[in-house]
Amino acid sequence: MKDVFKETKKLLGEGQQAVLATVVKTKGSTPQKPGAKLLVRQDGSGVGTLGGGCVEGDIWFAAQQLLKNVGPSQFREYQLNEDLAAEEGLVCGGSMYFMIDPIYEPDEVLGFTREINDAYSGMDPVALATLISNPGENLLPLGSGVDTGRKLFIREDGSSVGSLGSQAIDNDAILRSKQLMVHGANEYVVTENGTEYFIEGYTSPPKLILVGGGHVSKAISSLADKLGFHVYVTDDRSEFANKERFPEAKNTVAMQPEDALQQIHITKNSFIVVATRGHRYDSVALAAAAKTSASYVGLLGSKRKIILIYEDLIKMGLPKDRIKELRAPIGLAINARTPDEIAISIISEMLMFRLGGSGQNMKLDEKLIENIFSKHAKALS
Repeated sequence: MKDVFKETKKLLGEGQQAVLATVVKTKGSTPQKPGAKLLVRQDGSGVGTLGGGCVEGDIWFAAQQLLKNVGPSQFREYQLNEDLAAEEGLVCGGSMYFMIDPIYEPDEVLGFTREINDAYSGMDPVALATLISNPGENLLPLGSGVDTGRKLFIREDGSSVGSLGSQAIDNDAILRSKQLMVHGANEYVVTENGTEYFIEGYTSPPKLILVGGGHVSKAISSLADKLGFHVYVTDDRSEFANKERFPEAKNTVAMQPEDALQQIHITKNSFIVVATRGHRYDSVALAAAAKTSASYVGLLGSKRKIILIYEDLIKMGLPKDRIKELRAPIGLAINARTPDEIAISIISEMLMFRLGGSGQNMKLDEKLIENIFSKHAKALS
């Protein structure tokens, strides 16, 4: 999405019109998930993807038509049935819902786009809500008489520009935006009165601070970098915190953990993994990490070790609620043993936390497998 908004900012700055199509909801198995975007320029070229195939081609055509013939925002649904999947060589069986937004007055959207780009670059996070449909009650007048496509732009401080149609819905979106901004997540919302809207949070790439430069941190660092995390490494020993050992790190800080963490700008979209060389260091490092605003703080170690360190934290006066938020022992239970295996366990939990996953396996339910056998048994009988 970053490239899409970067190009959108460029086009709008030049006064060009464009169409921005977004996947706002999916059901079942689909080639793309909510938040995927396609920007279509006036010359018909584009940036981004909605998943490819004839569905994307149809959206692309609709965008070009909107650029040629002025029209309102459109909301479309596509059923990825077996026939369509066969035509495209896909193995899908779900539904995709798209919002197709034409931008005819670039200046109106340019301000939002600039702030979204700023958010990606490390400045304050923002959110953008788009109205999909409403029950037609208590709405503010809209010049064109069409409500689909209304925008509400929300900043981290709660200030906003625009409206989804009513103060109650705007307040609902502003409240939801606070959590969505943390990790740049999105949500399709259906309110009690039937109003539907899509809201997206935009923020900088997640920052990972590795406290301790040992073997596990080294294994985590290379994986995290490939997954889009900005990696920072700290260790009180310079031979364990340097660019030669961690070439992918944005920065390395050779200081005591409580001092090093003060040298790094930490936000709610930061992840801190504590893996130092001993109980005393872990205890001090975890206490320092827990006092930051990072939403994910984890400690590598056995349950017995964690219990002893939690007792230290209690003596230090750390609140119970914050201790309960800590991820310790860190990682998912995959029976990991080697540094690389442990790194995968930890990275998996971090992704689950960031993306909102359950951590459950995705194996087909036994009942579905039985149904498959029953279906083929009937066909062959």
